[in-house]
Amino acid sequence: MADKLSSVAKTFSPSPIQQLSHLAQQCNAINLAEGFPDFPVPSHIKDAAVSAINSDFNQYRHVQGLCDLLAKKAKEIHGLDVDPLTDIAICCGQTEAFAATVFAVIDKGDEVLLFDPCYETYEGCITMAGGVPVFMALDPPHWTLDPEKFKKAFTDRTKAVVLNSPHNPTGKVFHKDELEIIAEVCCKRDCLAITDEVYEHIIFHDEKHISLASLPGMQERTIITSSLSKTFSVTGWRIGWAIAPAVIASAIRNIHIRVTDSAPAPFQEAALSALMSPLNYFESLKMDYESKRDYLVKLLSGIGFQIHFKPQGAVFVFAELPEHCLLSDLEYVQELINQAGVVAVPGCGFFRTNFPSEDLSQISHRYQRRYIRFAFCKSNATLAAAAQKLVDAKNHLNLH
Repeated sequence: MADKLSSVAKTFSPSPIQQLSHLAQQCNAINLAEGFPDFPVPSHIKDAAVSAINSDFNQYRHVQGLCDLLAKKAKEIHGLDVDPLTDIAICCGQTEAFAATVFAVIDKGDEVLLFDPCYETYEGCITMAGGVPVFMALDPPHWTLDPEKFKKAFTDRTKAVVLNSPHNPTGKVFHKDELEIIAEVCCKRDCLAITDEVYEHIIFHDEKHISLASLPGMQERTIITSSLSKTFSVTGWRIGWAIAPAVIASAIRNIHIRVTDSAPAPFQEAALSALMSPLNYFESLKMDYESKRDYLVKLLSGIGFQIHFKPQGAVFVFAELPEHCLLSDLEYVQELINQAGVVAVPGCGFFRTNFPSEDLSQISHRYQRRYIRFAFCKSNATLAAAAQKLVDAKNHLNLH
């Protein structure tokens, strides 16, 4: 039946991250691959969802109050003037919000600039829309933005730039000077920006999340996508949104309606309680995740991984293999599963850059095949169990 598939469907294979999660279940391994929490959702958020279900908010529904609250938050946090009636589309998670955005603004042949490494979903959405993903490498090991490389990546066909900050998989937070470079070029080129800001509340130390839309000239050309999933540990609720200029937001809503019709009604209601959580909830969230990050960084360093860049935000450590390890990332991940019973994600799945042929062997080995992503959005008990397994298996892991 393969000949019955569309040309687009034939280009897609199963998600490596989800495959690894399934493998973790089959092998009874500890899952540090997929970025979902394995600890309970805060009680006040669960109670709000149960109350909504018991109050019969169970049919197709658009909760205008959620849009009103999102507009209020956008003003308070980022200084954005957002019309809740026209500028917001509620979708089934950030993933759908991103996809609907791409389908709303990208035509066949339009180029979309992505920072490499990047999350796998972006490329697929762009390809399905007929767009052309163009990858611009961030410079390891600190994943810095090279202004000249960025400017040279644009062509007359560049329609949009995708920015994920805090960044998956590296944990980088794009700082104001980098955002100003992105904004300058977008304005000069009359280019759109699509942001993924799902980790906006998970930042560490004195880092600050700045929405690209808040920079001069950018709100009118930026589509913000985000969700409840990471901030409130409800990745299965599928409540996300896009905030955009009215014409684009309308197109996103029209596409959303034709794909899924409505985001889950009771969880839209519960989102009101989640977003109105007291300030100490968000402070506690950052402190808890910073503690988990530090625990995992110390653990990985102790078994030989090189941590050149300590995550500034998000829920992942992007660790380089031990210096003298001759295994590729794929081979090492297999060793982790076999010898330690721990599942992580090989970094090669996040890299797409086509380097010049004379540099390929060096860069491919040094960077594209040298990183592994570990998720630390897990309970302390899970992290401790993973630590014990990794330490016990250290001498058995094939590092040379």
